Amino acid sequence: MELTAYLEELCSLDGISGDEGRVAKYICEKLDGKCKYHIDPLGSVIAFCKGKKTAAHKLLFSAHMDEVGLIVTYICSDGCLRFDTVGGIDPRILFGKRVFIGDERVAGVIGGTAIHNLSDDERKKAPSASDMTIDIGCTSKAEAEKLVRQGDSVVFDSDFLRFGEGRIRSKAIDDRAGCALMLKMIEDGCEYDTMFTFVVQEEVGLRGAKAAAYTADPEFAVVLESTTAADIPSSKGEKRVCAVGGGPVVSFMDRHTIYDKELYRLAFDAAAECGIPCQTKSVVAGGNDAGAIHITRGGVRTAAVSLPCRYLHSPSCVIAESDLLDTYRLIKELTERIQKL
Repeated sequence: MELTAYLEELCSLDGISGDEGRVAKYICEKLDGKCKYHIDPLGSVIAFCKGKKTAAHKLLFSAHMDEVGLIVTYICSDGCLRFDTVGGIDPRILFGKRVFIGDERVAGVIGGTAIHNLSDDERKKAPSASDMTIDIGCTSKAEAEKLVRQGDSVVFDSDFLRFGEGRIRSKAIDDRAGCALMLKMIEDGCEYDTMFTFVVQEEVGLRGAKAAAYTADPEFAVVLESTTAADIPSSKGEKRVCAVGGGPVVSFMDRHTIYDKELYRLAFDAAAECGIPCQTKSVVAGGNDAGAIHITRGGVRTAAVSLPCRYLHSPSCVIAESDLLDTYRLIKELTERIQKL
């Protein structure tokens, strides 16, 4: 199966933090007959792929299954739904967006106070999530309660779209891209024995990775992620962070992790020698599951390889397909070099 096909199928699934079951089921179906795996008590999928060679080092690849979204907190008397965010979402992107609610995927639209009812000061500010509601077409609480309930997950209604010069737009690229890369690695077969963790609840505090990494107990780990690219006209210099189309992003530091310096250099050396475009982030920001993995048990030597992604944590994440393919080439090469350390 093609790598991009994995990504498309994964992005079509709904799975906000704490509700990743559909994604886990898909992944397990793809793992059947290819490797050993189990699901831990939090819902993460932990897999072991037998390689052609015995590994010199116990190596883990990890990516998270969850996407950002919303959760229903209250059903109003007029049938509209109050909600809160699950994961870091800029409230500016919410107004007017189409969503699906609950297991039955009830359609809804996020709305708020009409512009003609806003004060001059209010018009200058983005509404907060608490100022908005989800309209599901009902006129009473009783009617709405037949369709949804408090605690239901809310996901963005967003199709997988190819556009422009090799660009892809979709929800949930963070971090279904990492999951797609690992599924492709397993399908193609591992040269060395390798652990893989498809983890839950990254967007709300790196929770699944903390437990899964403890179980996996690796010596080395490579976290596969999507990271913010701000290569748009409003950003200049280091504020662009990284660029879509510039190749995989290898981090030296973020808000949760100072990455292993030898692995950082190893990745760039591998990229240069193999003709793979590669870049780093020009600001120290954000974080990922490496923050939990590198301090598990007695410590884990950890690297992060990410896809540059515009409009992260929105219904319209944008990546370059070339970056996805180049990331796959880099992590395959990095696997070989880690085992030779």
